[in-house]
Amino acid sequence: MRFLHTSDWHLGRALHGVDLLEAQRSVLEQIVAIAVRERIDAVIVAGDIYDRAVPPVEAVSLFSATLAALAEHTTVIVTSGNHDSAIRLGYGSQLFRDRIKVHTDLDGIGNPVVLADAGGEVAVYPLPYLDPDSARLRLSAGDEPLPRSHQAVMTAALDRVRTDLAGRPGVRSVVVAHAFVVGGVATDSERSIVVGGVDSVAAETFEGIDYVALGHLHGAQSPRSGGTALLSYSGSPLRYSFAEATQAKSVTLVELTQDGGVQLSRLPLQQPRAMVELTGTLAELLAVAGHEHDWVKVVVTDRSRPEALFDRLKHRFPHLLHVEFSPAGLIPAGSTAPPVLATARPRELGADFIQQVSGLAASEAELELFEAAFNSATAGS
Repeated sequence: MRFLHTSDWHLGRALHGVDLLEAQRSVLEQIVAIAVRERIDAVIVAGDIYDRAVPPVEAVSLFSATLAALAEHTTVIVTSGNHDSAIRLGYGSQLFRDRIKVHTDLDGIGNPVVLADAGGEVAVYPLPYLDPDSARLRLSAGDEPLPRSHQAVMTAALDRVRTDLAGRPGVRSVVVAHAFVVGGVATDSERSIVVGGVDSVAAETFEGIDYVALGHLHGAQSPRSGGTALLSYSGSPLRYSFAEATQAKSVTLVELTQDGGVQLSRLPLQQPRAMVELTGTLAELLAVAGHEHDWVKVVVTDRSRPEALFDRLKHRFPHLLHVEFSPAGLIPAGSTAPPVLATARPRELGADFIQQVSGLAASEAELELFEAAFNSATAGS
């Protein structure tokens, strides 16, 4: 059986104020084309469909159109992530056509979507994002709520999965989950899911499952479980921060063999624009070749802020998104000022003063000017 695994579409997101809707449309159209070309049996979307609980109308329209396009050719299984509103995402899910399966309700945990091929059945268990504060009571087997942790609620959810799976001998299994699994590598573009000081789930929690389709982390990766379960993050299909500038974005092709073996392939997604971060003085930056079509972040290292800095850089880089002014040699913020001694010489006083005011070590020209001013003020005294 052949799946496409994707996640973290974040429809409605902006990048430094730039609307990404058309860029998102571009990568989603590629996913639809891959599903058709590869004759995929099902597409799994592991949460964070939207970037916020109340998405813009245009984002909802894009999601609807993508679902419809995929459902013409294959089954689509969707779960909610920590950015989504489970209620809004799941609205109308019972009215959808048979090929569209949207799972956002905790009560459905343990009820699989059952698919079949020549090798028999495959049970796909979609888990909506499990917020410990709301899930710890609903997933508890008794009257007392579970401990307030991601580990506790995910363990309880997997207990339900295994209970159902025990009644399906020989059936291959897939779990869809949106979580931070120990061993995964995050960037700065994922929203924190820390609850009670802990945000992670042990990879061993999923032991006994053939394949675990993960969402939440934006880089494609496969955390090791230490057992037989294969866990994998598909990563986001689009770059959502400059921390992801070098990430190769893809959708994951999962081939589940008749004996439960799993083979993964990362199928590349062409990005609408490259991303680059450049550092240097304004003169050095303006002399850099290329990058006219890239999303650009610059770090300017001139000693003093150049005039019309943003306008001059924007003229050079039409898709400039972010400018950071960070003079070379800047003294770390919070550094303690040295004590002023009565025996200190004018140049020493001037050096300390300039460093505290500007955050930069004083230049020789500044020290000479300070010393000249001191001598002039104290002449004849």
